[in-house]
Amino acid sequence: MFKSLKKIGIVGAFLLTSTFAFSQSFAYVDTEYILENIPDYKDAQGELDKLSIEWQKQLERRYSEIDKMYKNYQAEQILLTEDMKVKREDEIIKKEKAAKEYQKVKFGVDGELFQKRKELVKPLQDKVYKAISEIANYKKLGVIFDKASALTMLYTNPKYNVSDDVLKKMGYKPGETKQ
Repeated sequence: MFKSLKKIGIVGAFLLTSTFAFSQSFAYVDTEYILENIPDYKDAQGELDKLSIEWQKQLERRYSEIDKMYKNYQAEQILLTEDMKVKREDEIIKKEKAAKEYQKVKFGVDGELFQKRKELVKPLQDKVYKAISEIANYKKLGVIFDKASALTMLYTNPKYNVSDDVLKKMGYKPGETKQ
């Protein structure tokens, strides 16, 4: 008798859990699409691109100068004394180290470009997340996926796309700034 009650209890718990799991709603957003429709994001990207291009040009000039120094050294090497050779080699090595340090400072993991991106883009991403969170709570959604992330979505039904809702929640009109 206890075994049959136990089985009924297990089956009942399974059915209750299954019903609860299937009643969970889900949706997805495309953060790439959302950000493309936010003018401040485009401005931030433009500013980051300008900085990146300028710093890259400066880095290329530095490496070009190092290359020129090395070629001159190779051409004049036969005529130089041992002390002059060591001095020139040290100058080249010093310039290479400075160029690598510049590259690290500008483009490294915690470099200026990363910091600037954090300063300009993170507040926008936070607003997007807040809007997504509010929509999820309002629509009683259990899960929201991001179509733009590494998560592979082989099929998406547009009726579950809440990207336009996110834009509206943030005060933007969907498709307004898309070119």
